[in-house]
Amino acid sequence: MFVDDKAEMDGIGTSIAIGALKAFAFVCDILTFPIYVLLQRPWKVREMSKRVKAQPIVKDSRSVIYRSVDEPSRTHVEMVREKVNTLADMMQYVSDKYANKKCLGTRQIRGEEDEVQSNGRVFKKYIMGDYIWQTYAEVNELATNFGKGIRELGNRPRENIAIFAETRSEWMIAAQGLFKQSIPVVTLYATLGDDAIAHGINETEVTTVITSYELMPKFKTILARTPSVKTLIYMEDQLKSLNMSEYTSDVAIVKFSDVLEKGATSNIPNMFPLPSDTAIIMYTSGSTGVPKGVILLHSNLIETMKAFVDSTVIYPDDILIGFLPLAHVFELLVECVCLVSGISIGYSSALTMIDSSSKIKRGTKGDASVLHPTCMTSVPLILDRISKGIQEKVSKGSFLTKTLFKFAYDYKVNWVKRGYSTPILDKVVFSKIKNILGGKVRLILSGGAPLSPDTHEQINTCLSLSVIQGYGLTETTSCATVMDAYDRTVGRVGATTTVCDIMLVNWEEGNYRVTDKPYPRGEIVVGGGNVSVGYYKLASKTKEEFFELDGKRWFKTGDICEIHDDGVVKIIDRKKDLVKLQAGEYVSLGKVEAELKTCSLVDNICVYGDSSKQYCVALVVPNQQMLIELIVKKGFQETQFEELCASHEIEKVVLQELQEHGKKCKLEKFEIPAAIKLCTEVWSPDMGLVTAAFKLRRKDIQERYQHEINRMYAS
Repeated sequence: MFVDDKAEMDGIGTSIAIGALKAFAFVCDILTFPIYVLLQRPWKVREMSKRVKAQPIVKDSRSVIYRSVDEPSRTHVEMVREKVNTLADMMQYVSDKYANKKCLGTRQIRGEEDEVQSNGRVFKKYIMGDYIWQTYAEVNELATNFGKGIRELGNRPRENIAIFAETRSEWMIAAQGLFKQSIPVVTLYATLGDDAIAHGINETEVTTVITSYELMPKFKTILARTPSVKTLIYMEDQLKSLNMSEYTSDVAIVKFSDVLEKGATSNIPNMFPLPSDTAIIMYTSGSTGVPKGVILLHSNLIETMKAFVDSTVIYPDDILIGFLPLAHVFELLVECVCLVSGISIGYSSALTMIDSSSKIKRGTKGDASVLHPTCMTSVPLILDRISKGIQEKVSKGSFLTKTLFKFAYDYKVNWVKRGYSTPILDKVVFSKIKNILGGKVRLILSGGAPLSPDTHEQINTCLSLSVIQGYGLTETTSCATVMDAYDRTVGRVGATTTVCDIMLVNWEEGNYRVTDKPYPRGEIVVGGGNVSVGYYKLASKTKEEFFELDGKRWFKTGDICEIHDDGVVKIIDRKKDLVKLQAGEYVSLGKVEAELKTCSLVDNICVYGDSSKQYCVALVVPNQQMLIELIVKKGFQETQFEELCASHEIEKVVLQELQEHGKKCKLEKFEIPAAIKLCTEVWSPDMGLVTAAFKLRRKDIQERYQHEINRMYAS
């Protein structure tokens, strides 16, 4: 997996080196085995990993309902006892309990200067300072002041306000302030295009939008399409001031700090919401069309928080690095769980997170190296890139380095599966990789899309941490299943959480039934207090996707899974991603893409299947560096990236590599694309080819590349 030249790895030198390492390791194992057995108690680890997490409570030939066997955690019980029923209750509760503890941290940007690169180009780099922290009591006071300041500007309870900004402390403070005044928050991704932004603003009829200095330029064009907007509140930049003259005088433009000042002198009282009040109108990613606004009540959010605190082991000195979009319910609720647990959150961005980030001056430290977080959230796309980065670095090493790394990797995986940890190996071999994220990360929470087993294993192994994968949708408030903290398997998303049930229902068209062997299979339907009341202003769509049964609200996810004997869910398909080929074979496009994305050559991929054809094809966005290395290795002349992607000969070389990778991933022959097109464009939300959460918009991709798809099938 980590070594490109298979012939070299099969050579005599490798055999001798591996043999010597194995002999040395064998002697060490014999000498240290009794100590490790006594200290690590691996039988207990295996027992905890294999324990039953959920059981069927109702079953017939058409459906089966699973329920968690776990008990509520101490924090869950405390939330019930203290009557934490809304996010406003939660903020008051934590500010009382953790008043003087560090809450939200923002890193200082002291200045900006030019840095000349080796190729002569000049880039702007930040001169960074330390993290500046606000305590829980201070954050609560700021939130209170912001909510009152909003009211002073004329906004009223239960009238929507939009937040369109990057993840930062002001985002959380603003949201908590609005919750204190019973004002629903409309969340808009910072990466959305103008059409989607205008749609969200107009549909929810907001008159006030909270944004940031960086995103203010977007409103020069958007305001003409959003006549309801009367006020823009912007979070200030640490270095630059806004030129107000560039904006229309018809809209009031107010600094975030001015709203805080207004609130600090206001006599308007807090107006705490009811659990049944709308907290958020959160727009789905829009992978199959126009984004839909999902109505999430305070009770929905609190239910998911209870589920998350039940399924995650949290320590008092944990630190979360926050960088995923707070406009996504997953990140918002993980950060709320941190707050209710008294954990500090330090904010970051892709521009400054690690030492090699694009805005970090050479020789200085990125946010992770300063913050030393212990926890972080992620999505599979980011973890895939980290995994490929590790593979790329190892592949460039010497023959001896690659041999040692492969041995260490396989050795660790083998012992971890048996219930052991490898502290010496972690320190000697893997610590340098772990230091990329500050050296202390022990837990990564992954959501938003399925994580491939290969990537899951590589991140666990090379970063010496646990990746906890969960499954949920915006419609279920990001909650359905979460991996158990002690589960050492990969490729599964955990059992149903303590606050909801999972119903498995036959999907006859796809031949998935609850009577299947060895495991029941079917469509996932989620029921519980975490399920949304429905879509904003879309009554017919709500009726189609949601229903009531036995006093619970249920949502039909469209995802297909199998449930193992321990009650753990494995996502195997999606209704909308399933294509039936001419010969009758079913291809799950999402599953194939997830596996092929683990190939170091692939930055992104969209697999397409035509039911009138016998095979599928793929559009591939290649990794530029890895593509150049491959063609040089194969004897081709290095040329411009665009020319490489246009070459049919290069396409054939890449296709062969992809097909070999597909076989290693145990894909069936009919699942592996028979033809590909190399795309030079990096798919981004601005292009409309992926959503703000970087999920593929298949229909838009198909329309854009229809000519190339026709060519692939014609060839």
